[in-house]
Amino acid sequence: MDSSQMFKNVRAKMDLKLLLISTLLGVFCYSNAQKEGNECINANAKYCGECVQAGAKCGWCKDPKFLKQGETVSTRCDELQSLIKRGCSDAMIENPHGEQKILKNKPVTNRTRGTPDKPERPETPKRPEDITQIQPQKLSLTLRSGEPQTFNLKFKRAEDYPIDLYYLMDLSYSMKDDLENVKNLGTSLMVEMMKITSDFRIGFGSFVEKTVMPYISTTPAKLLNPCTGDQNCTSPFSYKNVLKLTSDGQRFNTLVGQQHISGNLDSPEGGFDAIMQVAVCGNHIGWRNVTRLLVFSTDAGFHFAGDGKLGGIVLPNDGKCHLEDNVYTMSHYYDYPSIAHLVQKLSDNNIQTIFAVTEEFQPVYQELKNLIPKSAVGTLSANSSNVINLIIDAYNSLSSEVILENSKLPEGVTIAYTSHCKNGVVSEGESGRKCSNISIGDQVMFSISVTSKGCPKQGKPEIIKIKPLGFTEEVEITLNFICECECNKDGIKNSPLCHFGNGTYECGACKCNEGRVGRQCECSSNDVATEDMDRTCRKDNGTDICSNNGDCVCGTCECKKRDNPEERYSGQYCECDNFNCDRSGNKLCGGHGRCECRVCICDPMWTGSACDCSLDNSTCMASNKQICNGRGTCECGTCKCTDPKFQGPTCETCPTCPGVCTEHKECVQCRAFGTGEKKDTCERDCSYFNMIKVKDRDKLPQPNDASYPVMHCKERDANDCWFYYTYAVNNNTEKEVHVVDTLDCPAGPDIIPIVAGVVAGIVLIGLALLLIWKLLMIIHDRREFAKFEKEKMNAKWDTQENPIYKSPINQFQNPSYGRKAAVL
Repeated sequence: MDSSQMFKNVRAKMDLKLLLISTLLGVFCYSNAQKEGNECINANAKYCGECVQAGAKCGWCKDPKFLKQGETVSTRCDELQSLIKRGCSDAMIENPHGEQKILKNKPVTNRTRGTPDKPERPETPKRPEDITQIQPQKLSLTLRSGEPQTFNLKFKRAEDYPIDLYYLMDLSYSMKDDLENVKNLGTSLMVEMMKITSDFRIGFGSFVEKTVMPYISTTPAKLLNPCTGDQNCTSPFSYKNVLKLTSDGQRFNTLVGQQHISGNLDSPEGGFDAIMQVAVCGNHIGWRNVTRLLVFSTDAGFHFAGDGKLGGIVLPNDGKCHLEDNVYTMSHYYDYPSIAHLVQKLSDNNIQTIFAVTEEFQPVYQELKNLIPKSAVGTLSANSSNVINLIIDAYNSLSSEVILENSKLPEGVTIAYTSHCKNGVVSEGESGRKCSNISIGDQVMFSISVTSKGCPKQGKPEIIKIKPLGFTEEVEITLNFICECECNKDGIKNSPLCHFGNGTYECGACKCNEGRVGRQCECSSNDVATEDMDRTCRKDNGTDICSNNGDCVCGTCECKKRDNPEERYSGQYCECDNFNCDRSGNKLCGGHGRCECRVCICDPMWTGSACDCSLDNSTCMASNKQICNGRGTCECGTCKCTDPKFQGPTCETCPTCPGVCTEHKECVQCRAFGTGEKKDTCERDCSYFNMIKVKDRDKLPQPNDASYPVMHCKERDANDCWFYYTYAVNNNTEKEVHVVDTLDCPAGPDIIPIVAGVVAGIVLIGLALLLIWKLLMIIHDRREFAKFEKEKMNAKWDTQENPIYKSPINQFQNPSYGRKAAVL
């Protein structure tokens, strides 16, 4: 076995011990958590109604004989299994359950659109109110606290569903060229939308800005014509409803063709004012209970709540209709609406918004789209020539997604959605509210779970509504709450069982009349006020009544009884018990003491919080009759060695002391290699340690653990060979030796490599000397040649004469005397 395998085994043993300890702690903690986390007991219910409101697992035992001596009324409320275990029969347990009833369940419409060669079927509904896309439409849920009621909601996108589209256009001066293209929008859009639905209506409205400074110029000339040099420019306005929704596309073209551009001073426009009026003025706009589309076309940003202060407008938008003669008349009085206000009004009126904006402002409106559910953004060309395609694409995008929303929920009621969409896609949480990529005729299903906690508003029915965003259809849900038990109906008022008629006897217990308290209404609140009784049952001002382990009866704590008769609560405030002391070895007080008021009282010769520490030091006595060999202290019957060199149960083992290697050398040598002085007596003298062979020195254990010291040894045998090993004592006081299984012996010289090396060295040196000599000669010759060339260049004679040539002709001149001379 090598060292790595040994460490794996040790680690496995340690892991097993840790697992066992963790399991025991887990069981103990789980048992306590069961007791502390029992919502039925913690509810401290005094009557059946309180019990069933505590949680879905809680039941009330109405058996008059159920309570044992000393038990309080609240112990009738417990988990069902616990009540049965305590002796209450199923027939005597009050455990009501919620239910659901479908009140209106009209099937979704299988509507098909007629064609010239295949007329519409007679049974196809023609009115919008006859079309059903959501099922069921109305139901009633009876909720018990903590028990969810789940129902399925079906949605099917109907074919040929009616559409109302209102085109809201920015008529500031920068939109002048766009207006020309919109003038023919009515008939063109009508033709395209008729491919989607045979029942289509279109309307038109326009907006500019608030008619106050600094949004527009209020000089008389600018009020008449805010556009310099353009006679077709009209006075500024906030919002106009030009055309109510109509199926006459030609009329749309005619009225839009009569519109004129206007102007303002700042870049953002007052579009939010216009959107608010379109949403809330349903009678003026002509909205039907069908798909409602609002196309908002602009090439600028928008003002929102707070911007009105620039013009001295501080009143917040009231969200009401203020149209007179189809013109918004309160723009100078109310501020712009906030985004949240718009979201609410658009949702309340089931309006889906399509923002048709230029590319420059597309990112701004994309962020706005993220805040407004069921809205889309399309990029408008510079002159709005692509508006029809933009509307069609946006409508297809909006109609292919269904998102459920619910009205405000009563306090304590929660709702959870799970969507079952196309291709088997299932989503939960927030994603469970919606399904995407829904085509005409597709059907999807939602599972909706409603849960109540407690009994809101004393059990009065509540109504909530669930609907798909952008659709007028909705599901109406009536919520009823279980606040009382059925056995309450059989209650006997002023029953003699309740201390001479001082209470109503119902569900096996007394419900005291006003002014009476106690288990059998035997106490008068006039004699002892409830606050006084509670105070006398509290150990201090910050604790529970009777430490939450009993009931306060007439100012005195009556402690609860345990299933195990040997376990009991005690004390004036039931603050003590005899079963919650520390444990050791899964025994209360280690089996060496008794538990009193959650503290262990240990037997003689035992101490510690769990009486797990023995005062007997005989187990710490070393062979030299010293406690822990004089190198440690005896704690709880076990030696704690103070000298790190020593270990073992009595601190007598020193694996790293000097001389250890020499002491074990002969035994290691004989057992590992069969040599040495003890090779003949090896089996007899050297079996006191476990030997593990390793391949090389790197595999030997390293002294990296203070609790497991290792001594490294290096010894030489009679043949001058070295061998390496380690000596250690493990945690189980077993001696272990790891030895390298090969000897490190010195080797003799190898003649051939030496001779070859010498010869090779001589040859290499000779070659190096020849190369150096050759290099020096080349340098010398080059220097001599350079010197010759230099002298040659310095020669002064005529290159055509021989310097060593002498002429054979000699010339002489006679000396002259006097003024005349003769020349020969």
